[in-house]
Order: sequence, then structure tokens, then C-alpha cells
Amino acid sequence: MRTSNLKVPLTLKKWEQVSRRLRVLVVEDEVELAKVVANYFEHEGYLVETAIDGPSAVEKARASKPDFIVLDLMLPGFDGIEVCRQVRTFSDAYILMLTAREEEVDKIVGFAVGADDYLVKPFSPRELIARSKAIMRRPRSQGQDGREESSTALQFGDLKIDPASRVVSVNGNPVELTRIEFDLLEIMVESPRNIFSRRQLLELVWGGDWYGEIHVVDVHVGHLRKKLTDAGMPLSTIRTVRGVGYGMEML
Repeated sequence: MRTSNLKVPLTLKKWEQVSRRLRVLVVEDEVELAKVVANYFEHEGYLVETAIDGPSAVEKARASKPDFIVLDLMLPGFDGIEVCRQVRTFSDAYILMLTAREEEVDKIVGFAVGADDYLVKPFSPRELIARSKAIMRRPRSQGQDGREESSTALQFGDLKIDPASRVVSVNGNPVELTRIEFDLLEIMVESPRNIFSRRQLLELVWGGDWYGEIHVVDVHVGHLRKKLTDAGMPLSTIRTVRGVGYGMEML
């Protein structure tokens, strides 16, 4: 991809238009490409940091708490898969992985550790920005249908959900969930007799205009199920109905 003459000037007016400036971390070992991508995000009003290897990417993600991470698959130190795996232990920032490989295995492994979407090189910077905006269009901390979060605690066996404080506990012991995991759990516990399709969960949590891989739902449900199981809930707490979707196992 050509990188000459692509730098976009950032105007004061553009900065002033942004009331809540989201943070973006660009992780790419091709320095010129990283600069181009960073310039495009800055032009859109985002605060941007860059990293050129795996260890520094994790360090910066922990320190600056980005809202969105553009993450190259092949990196020095350790690769994007390991970066994604480590970042997912403390952050649910949106992650878009960049890959120069066409093999499906790389894409599948990427989603298995929590990536939200992927883009194959070479790509247009404008395509990257458009894809990124679609991913970030809706905050994850509120239901997509615009519903107000209930202040009434929800109980499901030993599992308790407090929507007001967004705290989940099992037998009184707190369970650390990401925003997406919390929203998925709350939706299913609110309607425990329902089985939700992937498409329904995407619309409720990610938004009806989600532009990405539908099986990202499976990844986050898998993470949620493991955390609940580790906290003492039965493995069957979240049901998988083949060909349909997910719901709570009736007690």
C-alpha cells in the first residue's frame, strides 16, 4: 500500500467538534503504515497511540485504556493473537485485527481470543475507518434497544446481577465481566425462558447496524460461560440450542 501523500491535517475545528474523544491504539510494526493509520484516526478526532511490538502493545493498552485497538497479527516480541489474549484479561476494548494471511485458521484463532472483527491487507485507510466507526458506533455499556437499565437485582440460582452497579456475583463472590459479557448475561437472565439467536443478541448488544462477523457472539458467550463456571455455576447454566442460539438453563 502506498503511504506517500496520505497524511491528513488535523484541524482545530475537528478537535473542538469532539466532546468525548475516544482513544485508539494502533499496533503495527510497519512504521509508515502505522503513521498513516494513526493520521486518519486523528483526522476523525480520536486520541491515538501507536505500538510496534507485542509487549509494548499490552503495556500501552493497560496504561491508556483505549476504546478501540487496531491490531496487526504478525508482530515482534509476540504476535497479535497473544496480545489479544492478554488484553482480554483486563479490557473489552473493541479489537480489529489486521492480517496479511488468507488462511481461515488465522481468522478463526483471532476470534477465539476475543477479536471483534478482522481486515485483510492490503486495505484502504478509508475502509479501515469506516469499519472501525461501525464497530464503535454503540457503547457497550447500555442495551442497544435504548432500554433503561433496571435498578432491580436479578437472581438466577446462586447467580445475582445488579444492573444499577453492573456487579455480578455467585454465592456473594463477585465475578469480573466485560461490558459485553455483562450485557449478554443480563439480557438472557431477564428472559430466562427465551432462546436468543445470534442475530438477536447482536442487535441487542452490538447494534442493528453491526458490521462484522456474526460468530463474535459465540466467542463472548464462551468467555462468559467459562467465567461463570470458574465462579461455581454449573457448566449448563447457559444453554446452547443448536441451530437456534443461546439462553439460560431453566432451574
